[in-house]
Amino acid sequence: MSVRLVIVDDHPVVRDGLRGMFVEQADLEVVGEAGNGEQGLAVAVRECPDVVLTDLRMPGLGGVEFIRLLAERVPSARVLVLTTYDGDQDVLPALTAGAIGYLLKDSPREEVFRAVRAAAVGETVLSPAVAARVLDRVRMPASAPAELSERERTVLALVARGCTNKEAAAALFISETTVKTHLAHIYTKLGVSDRASAVAAAYGRGLLP
Repeated sequence: MSVRLVIVDDHPVVRDGLRGMFVEQADLEVVGEAGNGEQGLAVAVRECPDVVLTDLRMPGLGGVEFIRLLAERVPSARVLVLTTYDGDQDVLPALTAGAIGYLLKDSPREEVFRAVRAAAVGETVLSPAVAARVLDRVRMPASAPAELSERERTVLALVARGCTNKEAAAALFISETTVKTHLAHIYTKLGVSDRASAVAAAYGRGLLP
């Protein structure tokens, strides 16, 4: 049986190139494509593919949030990220949101084929550069961990799940301003400047489960 695949990327040329690649593989069938996360979610819900091959940074619905929503609405679909970004602020949030694999766009086509087939059967696939980053985070010494309060950890956990400030405030029955204050304190303690970096740093230091 062939692996049913949906491609999500905001660049038409990239989608065309990928679709052309997969045509050569008898066991890999592209059943849909989309130019952003919202469209990708609709296509995936309609087609129920085995694998969704997606970029991370797209207009509208962000890649991490797209992955999280896809895991909720089409849990049978395996998400394989194919992007040019390999920073901690991209890799760890994507894997945490539910991606089963992470490849870079300079990967050889045979590696992409193998990754799609592996993802379809539930195997995790990471490009060498990404795997090295993940290992570096796992091996990071735990000395002098940041001291986050219980409420700050709760706010950060909600952020890691993809919640907006408004959603986090509603979940905790506090104001949006209070959430922003907690985040400002978290950024200072972790030495970061944005939400994605805070989540990546927290996972790297073992501050989130």
